Parts: sequence; C-alpha cells; structure tokens
Amino acid sequence: MAPYDEKLNATEEEQVQMLEVREKDDGDLLPSPVSATAPRPAAASKPKVSAAMIIPIWIVLSSAVIIYNNYLYNTLQFRFPVFLVTWHLTFAAIGTRVLGKTTHLLDGVKDVNMSKDMFLRSILPIGLLFSASLILSNTAYLYLSVAYIQMLKAFVPVAILLISWTFRIQDPSKRLAVIVLMISSGVALASRGELRFNLVGFVIQAAAVVFEASRLVMIEILLHGMKMNPLVSLHYYAPVCALINLLVIPFTEGLAPFYEIMRVGPLILISNAAIAFLLNIAAVFLVGAGSGLVLTLAGVFKDILLITGSVLIFGAQITPLQVVGYSIALLGLVLYKTTGSK
Repeated sequence: MAPYDEKLNATEEEQVQMLEVREKDDGDLLPSPVSATAPRPAAASKPKVSAAMIIPIWIVLSSAVIIYNNYLYNTLQFRFPVFLVTWHLTFAAIGTRVLGKTTHLLDGVKDVNMSKDMFLRSILPIGLLFSASLILSNTAYLYLSVAYIQMLKAFVPVAILLISWTFRIQDPSKRLAVIVLMISSGVALASRGELRFNLVGFVIQAAAVVFEASRLVMIEILLHGMKMNPLVSLHYYAPVCALINLLVIPFTEGLAPFYEIMRVGPLILISNAAIAFLLNIAAVFLVGAGSGLVLTLAGVFKDILLITGSVLIFGAQITPLQVVGYSIALLGLVLYKTTGSK
C-alpha cells in the first residue's frame, strides 16, 4: 500500500502549521506545502474553486492512485516499487516544467530564491527523506493490504509529535499526550485485529512513517517562511528524488522492471503516472477550497472510502477489532488536525 501519503489530508492549508500532516498516497507524490505568514502578491494568489467541486475530485484521484498502484503490484504482478516511484517522479518533473511554461500554476517558483546553499542544505536532505518515504510506503504494498496500511498511516501525527518533543521543537502538553495515546491505542488495536499481519510489511510501513514524519518536521525547520504550494514543491523535489531513486534501482531491482514494461504495457504506466500528477494539480486548488475542519473530514471520508474499496475490490478482510481501533485513531487524528496542533 502506498503512503501518504498522503500523505495528505489538508488542514489549515492557507496557514500551514508546523505539525500539520498531509497524506501522499504515495502512491501520493504530494509534498506538503510550506507557507509563510506574509501575504503573497495578488498576481501570485492561489487558484480558487469551490470546495464542493474540488473535494470530490481530490478524493477520487487520491483513492485512484492508491488502488491503481495496488492493482499494478498485486494484480499485474509488476512488483517494482522503486522503479514505479522513480517513473512517477520523472513524469512529475517533466509535467511541472510543462505546466510552468503553459499555465500560471507554477508562478510561485518565481517567488523562491533557490540558491546553491539552500539546495544543498534544505532541498537535498528533504528530498532524501521524501524519496525514502515513497519507496518504503510503496514497497509495503507487496506485503500488506490497502486497508491495513491506511490504518497504519494514522500514526504519522504521533511520529511527528514524538520527533518534535525529542528535539525540543515543540513542548509536550496534556492535550497532545491524550491525542498521542488515542491514535497509538487505535493503531495498536487495528494491528492486533489484522488477520494477515506481516512483520516485514509492518516494519517497512513503520519506517516509511518515520521518514515521512521527519520530512514534514524538516520542511518546517529548513523552509520556514517560504511559499510553496504542492506543485512548486514537486517542481524542486521531483528531479532530486528521481535521480536518487535511479541510483538505488541497480542495487534493488536491477534491469528486471525495464524488461517488464512491455508485458504490463506503456499505456498502463503512463496513465498511472498521469493520475498521480493530476492529484498534485488538484491539491493546488484544494489548498484554498475550505476550512481546516471541512478538509480534514474530507480526508477522513477518503480513508474510509479506501478501506471499503479495499474490501470490495481486492477482497481484503477487516475485523470488528480493527473497526473499533481505527475509529479511535481517526477520532484522535481529527482532534489533532483541528485542535491539537494549534
């Protein structure tokens, strides 16, 4: 199952708080946007569409990326997550540059003063974490069900808080401690109820959560005060991550995925990457579409829809204990995103 990715429900998108979590179903190739407190010039304002229009589109695209990736890995047996992530990022790197030439969606690139020092100190290390998160979360598809991975991704806010407390970036509070306990207990119950628990897959997804949480914390530390919407972020991260992954492929998958391209079909791979890229475009419009509560609830609805789809489409089995556990985790997640990070 792919990350987050997700990892990328939207909360207060207009003024992104430090510990905000966005899902990147990584399948979700969706970097978290970085906001500044100063308003941007009117010419560079975010595109606006109604929440009623963009939220359903975002839910459909986000779900489609995860389901399509799972179909590739487990139905078509194209079991090469490093290659697929690299292909997505390459497609995104080209796509953002085409959009930059033909639309105003990447006008924000002009506002970013990208120096060599900033690239080496900020973009590169964040890109390394992003790449590791994407590879690991996609690899988890090979071992775990879509439903169970979606449940495990609820632990991302806890990982962010623990990292922040460890490095004294944020002070603990009783409210946040209760939220951590709720989410942790819920995820633990969901894991206890998993009928096809796989330790290797669990460790891989847990590592993906740690890398994603570290990336989100580093974005706030290293890029604080910069304006980057999801497409602008992708414009910088996609080429870096694609190159990193290209260096990894020979040691992990070798030439095997290239031999399998014709069996799966180029059209499948192109459409798969195109849907992932469309998700990033939708995220730009999602940014200003509604309040934090509305967008958070949309993300929760998407997660529930994905788990239901996993059961109906792929025959995944979930137990009553998992339903109870995930419900507790979701309640903690909603509290975190609406009140806990303020």
